[in-house]
Amino acid sequence: MNYQQLAQQILQGVGGRENIASLVHCATRLRFRLKSVALADTASLKNNPGIITVVESGGQYQVVIGNHVGDVCQALLSEGGLSEGEQASTAPVKLSLFNRFIDIVSGIFTPFLGVMAASGVLKGLLALALATGLLQEQSGSYRVLFVASDALFYFFPLVLGYCAGKKFGGNPFTSMAIGAALVHPLMLEAFSQAQSGEARLYFFGVPLILINYASSVIPILLAAWVASMLEKMVNPRLPDAIRNFVTPLLCLVVVVPLSFLVIGPVATWLSNLLADGYLWIYALSPLIAGLFLGGFWQVLVIFGLHWGLVPLMINNLSMHSQDFMMPLLFAAVMGQSGATLGVMLRTRDRKLKGIAASAFSATIFGITEPAVYGVTLPNRRPFIFGCCGGALGAALIGFYHASVYSFGLASIFTVFQSVPKTGIDITVYAVLAGALLSLIFAAVATYFFGLAPQQETETIVDATPESSPEKRAHAFTLNSPLSGKVVPLEQIADETFASGLLGKGVGIVPDCGRVVSPVDGRVASLFRTGHAVGLIAENGVELLIHVGLDTVQLKGNHFTVHVVQDQPVRRGELLIEFDLPALREAGYDLTTPIIVSNSDDYLDVLPASDREQIAENGALLNLIM
Repeated sequence: MNYQQLAQQILQGVGGRENIASLVHCATRLRFRLKSVALADTASLKNNPGIITVVESGGQYQVVIGNHVGDVCQALLSEGGLSEGEQASTAPVKLSLFNRFIDIVSGIFTPFLGVMAASGVLKGLLALALATGLLQEQSGSYRVLFVASDALFYFFPLVLGYCAGKKFGGNPFTSMAIGAALVHPLMLEAFSQAQSGEARLYFFGVPLILINYASSVIPILLAAWVASMLEKMVNPRLPDAIRNFVTPLLCLVVVVPLSFLVIGPVATWLSNLLADGYLWIYALSPLIAGLFLGGFWQVLVIFGLHWGLVPLMINNLSMHSQDFMMPLLFAAVMGQSGATLGVMLRTRDRKLKGIAASAFSATIFGITEPAVYGVTLPNRRPFIFGCCGGALGAALIGFYHASVYSFGLASIFTVFQSVPKTGIDITVYAVLAGALLSLIFAAVATYFFGLAPQQETETIVDATPESSPEKRAHAFTLNSPLSGKVVPLEQIADETFASGLLGKGVGIVPDCGRVVSPVDGRVASLFRTGHAVGLIAENGVELLIHVGLDTVQLKGNHFTVHVVQDQPVRRGELLIEFDLPALREAGYDLTTPIIVSNSDDYLDVLPASDREQIAENGALLNLIM
């Protein structure tokens, strides 16, 4: 992949550098905040072969790239002269409260998501090594690897302080210093002494509430927000000569004591409330919680809304040293993995099989977007079977109250992260069994029921000559219902038709005022205004012929209909006549969309030739079967 070229195309597609308010990336997506979404060319981005899809959700314009997103982001930052997360303009971007929450969470956690997942996986592997006796807890080998896996989580307030300060618009190094103060050895020592009943600490006579903030999440987020607000209040009132050190000084002197006195204790109370609240809901029915999360997780991922649950999972680990949510999500991931495997095994379409094989390997390691957008969702039923499989597997996992003991992406490594230090128990087997149930159910259901018959066959190579027997054996040719100039569907000046939402096809600018039936079949729908007709062919092709754009406003004037609803018709039979000069004089765009309404039942719908002009009953479209 030419990352620099793709970066240029993305930059142009989002409306240029001037339209970018901020940019971050997660495991598979570029997450833009744009000043004006109207300036973005979403259609061209979706049609770019280097882009899986584009999603607008959570106040973000999300360009889904896949596994190469980091390389593409670096090329994009270089091409646009930006820094990741940088506000390219001070122009405010208005977001709803919910969208602001999603934007803040993703902006804070995405920069270190990869190393956080890697640390969690290493923790899981070490737990497995202890359980199987490969390592001893007192050995030097274990300790070195343990500190490698635990350092990020132990010093979480530092990392979160930096990212939160950057996201809130403050000095990230100031908020990082505040985070460091929360886990400073002196304060941790004081906490240990307080736990053993020794003398308490006071701040100018006010007793400090000592809490162990290692691995905590919410206290530093609130402290960073307070520091950024204080910084924004103080900075404009100070001379430039002293601003660079006086503002951080005031933030440290004010916010650090405030964190130990008020912010930390209140945030810890909120953290416990959230964790206990989730456990209370989960305890009502772990099976139903599994059905719900396992079934709907991928729907949240599609819209990028899954970030709202990430802080909750990390908070569960911080407060209770375990999380019951991640194993349920693992089943959801394996459900889509199974559906993708089913498509790969069933289809004979070499292109789809290749995409499915690549996507299947990615889903095993927790990256589901290539599978969802490239394989299961476009074919609909495989996506549904994947969600059903995820629900069944997650219900089994929830029934056995399985949990994980470190954070990571929901992937095959989740099995290792579910191993407790006490050794492998039934919950680990439940996680494995739930994942296999999700995968096998989705794969089997998709294999037998997930694809339409046409989707199981091999796509014809475009280089095959039209006259060859191989081409004719796999394609049905649809003739033109009228004569005129052929226009690509995407060039039609109506977004509903041009987007392909109603189906694939072409447009024709007519040079004669008559429409004939291109198939043997019947009239399925007939608009009383006479401007459009729907046909169903004997071979199952569903066709919409819409004469001109917005011609419904004529209320039937200048149109003469020669058929009635449900009437059988033969190829070449006259359907509609229209006064071509009168329509032109009235100022209407006469481009006539010819749409195959059931395009999803075919591998593809392609122009039968590259000729611009077509005669009535000439070869118009090839429906690949």
